[in-house]
Amino acid sequence: MASPNIGVKEHSHGGDVPISRLDTHGSFDVDAFPVPSGREEEWRFTPLRRMRGLHDGRDAVGGAVKVETRAPEEVAVETVARDDARLGTSFLPSDRVSALAYSAFTEATVVTVPKEVQVSEPVYVKITGVEEGDAYGHVLVRAESHSSTTLVLEYGGSSTYSDNVEFVVEDGAQLTVISLQDWDRDAVQVSHQYAKVGRDARFKSFMITLGGDLVRISPSVRYVGRGGDAELHGLYFTGEGQHHEHRSLIDHNVSNTRSRVEYKGALSGEDAHAVWIGDVIIGEGTQGTDSYEHNRNLVLTDGTRVDSVPNLEIFTGEVEGAGHASASGRLDDIHLFYLQSRGIPTDEARRLVIRGYFAELIGRIELPDLRERIMDEVEEKLALHE
Repeated sequence: MASPNIGVKEHSHGGDVPISRLDTHGSFDVDAFPVPSGREEEWRFTPLRRMRGLHDGRDAVGGAVKVETRAPEEVAVETVARDDARLGTSFLPSDRVSALAYSAFTEATVVTVPKEVQVSEPVYVKITGVEEGDAYGHVLVRAESHSSTTLVLEYGGSSTYSDNVEFVVEDGAQLTVISLQDWDRDAVQVSHQYAKVGRDARFKSFMITLGGDLVRISPSVRYVGRGGDAELHGLYFTGEGQHHEHRSLIDHNVSNTRSRVEYKGALSGEDAHAVWIGDVIIGEGTQGTDSYEHNRNLVLTDGTRVDSVPNLEIFTGEVEGAGHASASGRLDDIHLFYLQSRGIPTDEARRLVIRGYFAELIGRIELPDLRERIMDEVEEKLALHE
């Protein structure tokens, strides 16, 4: 397990100095980014050979995904061409894969929640791989000022897929997103999710990753007004041979903003590999930032690998609160002993502890049917482990 870092800005004289995320650049030009070699900090944990060319654009074979949507009548859902003026206005691609995905998609899904509308039923966007080969997509979700809604973004089927997802949360709006990566076992996904949070707006994300061969998700948050609040919650159960990677970035570039990041994972089986990178930047000249990030990993068998790296960069002395933590380990013998001492068999005691480990996070999802489905799928993976 990698250790947490406090970052500092990169200095011109070179040397062994951690590179600040403030120094990274963004561009829609694919050629502005070199082809990753695996030696770069942002790619060193990712098995590039398993990405099927998503990182370099070579040997691309036309694949296809099906996009299905369901939404209450007050929410506008559109399928638009790539030249729609609303697309790409809230972000810049942060790496070559993101730029490639933006250059390659043909149609985008745009979801708009009108101003001051409080949507009681969730919006569903389901993306399913239907043809083998590389496929690219784009989703834009705009919660207009003082609106409120929940979006379920689900991925499934078999595909080699890359996309960019834009979340625009305008002043006073509230947007909750449940992103479910439930791919078939052979799928590859590399996705970037960019959230822009306005004044007194609230963005909450639940990232649930269970399927796929290789899944790498990079959620990021940028504030554009004081009082912005973001929570990123994540759950992953990484089985034999799977690679699940989550790389979050919270950029507190505005004063009086808040963030909480909590990811929980479990690993079981030979060559199961989970990666969590949590970057938080508290910008120069800001005041009143309140931030905390935490990652926990439960290692259930030998032969697994966990890389967990929380990074905190602070460029101001006026901070309300900032901290990070990371822990990876096996089941707590004290918990098992407590249950066994009350007559519960060892195998059942283990199942109860693992269910409890995930249940607290799953319980925060306010959609009962989806909560039950996620817990059932965790139970299925647990059964495979057993």
